[in-house]
Amino acid sequence: MTGNDRVALITGTSTGIGLATAVQAARRGFRTVATLRDPARADRLRKAADDADVELDVRPLDVTDAQSVSAAFEGVLADYGRLDVLVNNAGAGHVGTIEQEPLSALRDTMEVNFFGVAEATKAALPALRASGGRLITVTSVGGVIGQPFNEAYCAAKFAVEGLMESLAPVAAAQGVTVCVVEPGAVATEFVNNVGVDERLFAEAGPYAGSPQKYIANVTQSFQSAQTADEVAEVILGAMTADAPAFRIQTSKWAEEFAAVKFADLDGSAVQRLTGGWLA
Repeated sequence: MTGNDRVALITGTSTGIGLATAVQAARRGFRTVATLRDPARADRLRKAADDADVELDVRPLDVTDAQSVSAAFEGVLADYGRLDVLVNNAGAGHVGTIEQEPLSALRDTMEVNFFGVAEATKAALPALRASGGRLITVTSVGGVIGQPFNEAYCAAKFAVEGLMESLAPVAAAQGVTVCVVEPGAVATEFVNNVGVDERLFAEAGPYAGSPQKYIANVTQSFQSAQTADEVAEVILGAMTADAPAFRIQTSKWAEEFAAVKFADLDGSAVQRLTGGWLA
């Protein structure tokens, strides 16, 4: 699949991977609908488009609001008459452990990272079926390996991977290609927006010391993080390849990390790996 006036809608484009993907898709010839929850935060996106000398159709879309999702997809079909690619990118990080936070935190994380993806996917499928299009969802290596103090986030990403893996053959029978893209560490605003609550450290109780060890490990991993542009290149590959794989890691590190899980029938290798982060 190439650009040539094909229409791509990308969620979560105010910063980071979504912004970079929107710009690269427009460069590649896609009519790119770049959506974001808050249109007031579109300045960086618009500047990136101007700097790249490309045109983006910037529209509001809040994946946690069913009416917003419906309005966005109906508007795209009314204006363009088709949709060829949906890139589910919108999401939010969350750090915490289940004993020490309200279940509402888990529900909120699931709402944006799982149900938001499901809402956008459901809205897009009729148009993708009509065009023989592509459904590409940015998940995470956290959707493959559960990570300490990321129970809510990893649960949501595991759920997304399960949804897409189950949907893929059903969609393929209707001519729609489904892919998941799994980044590792990426240097974007996403990390700054996770918002680690200081109570995670101050009120650690029986977990005292463990959150600091986890954060130290994460900080070290981000010293060799990919850029958003590098991840966007992988997503563009999934958008344009003749027959993209279902599961695509965005770096050699992400491939090696995910491979631990896929070769680990009894779970012991993963537990040794992630347990070592807290040692």
